[in-house]
Amino acid sequence: MNHNNSRRNFLKQAALATLATATPGLLMAAAKPYTRKIGPNEKVNIAFIGIGNRGGEIAQALYKTGLANVVALCDVDMGAPHTLEVMKMFPNVPRFQDFRQMFDKMGNQIDAVSIGVPDFSHFPITMMAIGLGKHVYVEKPMARTFNEVELMMKAAKKHPKVVTQMGNQGHSEANYFQFKAWTEAGIIKDVTAITAHMNSPRRWHGWNPNITSFPPAEQAPATLDWDIWQMATQGHSYNKDFVNGQWRCWFDFGMGALGDWGAHIIDTAHQFLDLGLPYEVNPIKLTGHNNFFYPMSSTLAFKFPKRGNMPALDITWYDGVDNLPPIPAGYGVSGLDPNIPPPSNGAIAPSKLNPGKIIYSKELTFKGGSHGSTLSIIPEEKAKAMADKLPVVPQSPSNHFKNFLLACKGEEQTRSPFAIAGPLSQVFCLGVLAQWTGEKLQFDREKKIITNNKHANELLIGPPPRKGWEQYYKV
Repeated sequence: MNHNNSRRNFLKQAALATLATATPGLLMAAAKPYTRKIGPNEKVNIAFIGIGNRGGEIAQALYKTGLANVVALCDVDMGAPHTLEVMKMFPNVPRFQDFRQMFDKMGNQIDAVSIGVPDFSHFPITMMAIGLGKHVYVEKPMARTFNEVELMMKAAKKHPKVVTQMGNQGHSEANYFQFKAWTEAGIIKDVTAITAHMNSPRRWHGWNPNITSFPPAEQAPATLDWDIWQMATQGHSYNKDFVNGQWRCWFDFGMGALGDWGAHIIDTAHQFLDLGLPYEVNPIKLTGHNNFFYPMSSTLAFKFPKRGNMPALDITWYDGVDNLPPIPAGYGVSGLDPNIPPPSNGAIAPSKLNPGKIIYSKELTFKGGSHGSTLSIIPEEKAKAMADKLPVVPQSPSNHFKNFLLACKGEEQTRSPFAIAGPLSQVFCLGVLAQWTGEKLQFDREKKIITNNKHANELLIGPPPRKGWEQYYKV
């Protein structure tokens, strides 16, 4: 199979397109950035961009902190069933379908935005918000392409008054503080290997991997602005399997199981073990591999070099219902973990193994879950022997949403700013390219290029944005 067909067709369609989008946003994008100093007794004026499904959950969580004053709602499918709950909560708040028009009309009334939209949509909204001096809470992963994440990090660095937070909640829960304390105390040290796994059913698992084209065009719902939904991408006609979470299935739109769950499983190890970017990503197993949507199961090997006095480390990622990782002796029982929230499309189905990780150091082995789940030392006998050597783990002063809003007020620092979340997201971008191309990738960590695959290296950037969206790719 020629794995370039999908992208080449995509580029061809984009080149043939002659209809350009309207370009609201130019006025505000050219405005001088302004970040308002928020007083201790004031609330953060926030706009919710994406108010259905996960975006709606984020909006409600931010509002429940009591620290936010909601000034605008924005969603490309405003009025669809999944947006109604948030709309009813804020009946008198101005509503928009186009974030650019929202910033044009209300930019001087907005302190911060939450961005709960598909992976490929994160980038232009985030770039415009940062350019205007607005604080940004954006769902994980930060963006769909390596280059987009790079530009987002550069924009955040250019505007140091802007607060950024990626939405991996575990970075403000027990997992974060335990991993930090155990690393600082030398309990977690000399880690040489991590097994990361997410073996629950995914949305595309019932699809035909022998697909030869994208699904046929359908009539878009009257509530949906399909043109704006596509953002900087182009070349797809509406189909129900592109929207409402289904976008995650496609290479062109989402980041699959790795982008969805990787940040909840690998994030603390990535930060506190100072992993940075891998020098090699090898797709060891890709079952049901095709050129359009993610494999039925994947095994990916990420290789990280020695870092200071820390040894070289390998992360092996497993997804797919029949692609369980090897389990060490003394692992114990793995039932449903109450610390792991259910996915947006229903409850977590009982599985043979919880989403989580196994961390192998030279002296100890650790078992961990996802999100806020804490680590335990295995086997149990070893844990009992280590009990009196474990440090006290501090409580979190704020959940992830409160942490963001307090940071907007200058009272805390965000725990998952772009400087930390960016390289983590780029690890997933490289993993996705290995899944897409089906080939081992050699990566130059200094130059940030793929050295052994020209096509994959081009995909670090992806296709050029369609006309009217170029402005967001400039820092």
